[in-house]
This record gives sequence, structure tokens and C-alpha cells, in this order.
Amino acid sequence: MEFALISPALLLLLLGMFEMGYNYYLQAQLQGAVQKAARDSTTQAAVGSMGAIDARVTAAVRTIVPDATLTFSRRAYSSFSDVHRAEDFTDLDNNGICSNGEPFEDANGNGIWDDDRGVGGGGGARDAVLYVVEVRYPRAFGAAQMVGLPDTVTTQATTVLRNQPWEGQAVIAGVGNCT
Repeated sequence: MEFALISPALLLLLLGMFEMGYNYYLQAQLQGAVQKAARDSTTQAAVGSMGAIDARVTAAVRTIVPDATLTFSRRAYSSFSDVHRAEDFTDLDNNGICSNGEPFEDANGNGIWDDDRGVGGGGGARDAVLYVVEVRYPRAFGAAQMVGLPDTVTTQATTVLRNQPWEGQAVIAGVGNCT
């Protein structure tokens, strides 16, 4: 009688522990695969093979979760200190917003002020590249639905590495005016 009262809570706790262990294992595998892929991406030989490098990360994740959905993102910066940094601008009207024709440094060469100065893609020689892989997958155990958690888990792995110096670093910065 007592076991019948305690067994649902015990089973839910056990399934929750299995779910956490499964998620931590996938996160560790994902982080390892992303680190290896990022190291492989830093050479000049990798410039045209980013799809193959992403496919290796996908294969590593799908050995654990066959129906996972992966999203890849790469942004290149001229230095590590530029990662996730906005383009500089002169705030003439002191409103904290790049507006009204204020001059700005167009660090990524796209002609508009950006709150992230990075350039999409793997970058060039000596660039610092932010590599992010997001994985979305269904939960492995049924305990999540019983306690109101979503049916899917989303996790990501991130790394920043500098490309090897196979040539001179390209400079695309210029000056523009805010709109």
C-alpha cells in the first residue's frame, strides 16, 4: 500500500534524473563537436567546406538524437574584442541612438549602422569567428509532460576562434551616416 502511494513520485523523480542526464550528455557531445568543427574551420583549406564541417557536427548530434534540428551561425570579427560589439558612432544629440545623420564607423562594410559589427560567414585570415550551433530535439522521456514542461529541448554550443594567418587580414571598415 505504501509503495503504491510513493511509486508515482519515485518514478517521476527517476524519469526526471534520466532526462537531465540525457540532456547533459547531449550538451557535452555537442560542445565537443562544435570545438572540433571550429578548429577545423580556422584553416585556409576549410574556406569552401563549411557545409561538410557542419555535416560532421550534425552527424555527431544525430548519433544521440536522430530527429534533432540543428541551426548553424558564423560571424567574423576583426578581433576577439569586437565580438558582439556595436559599431561605434558619434552621438551628437546625446540620445544614445545612432540617428539623425550622426557619423558612424561602418566596421562590416554594409552601409548601415549595426548593433553587431560582425560579418556573416567564416571570415578571412586572422579574423575571430563566432561559431554557434543551436539544437532543438524532442524530450527523451515522458516525465516532462507530466510536470508541464515543453515537449522539446533547445540548447546551443558556442565558441570563438581566430582563423590562421594564411594571408593579410582584409579591412572593410568605412565611415557612414546614421539614418
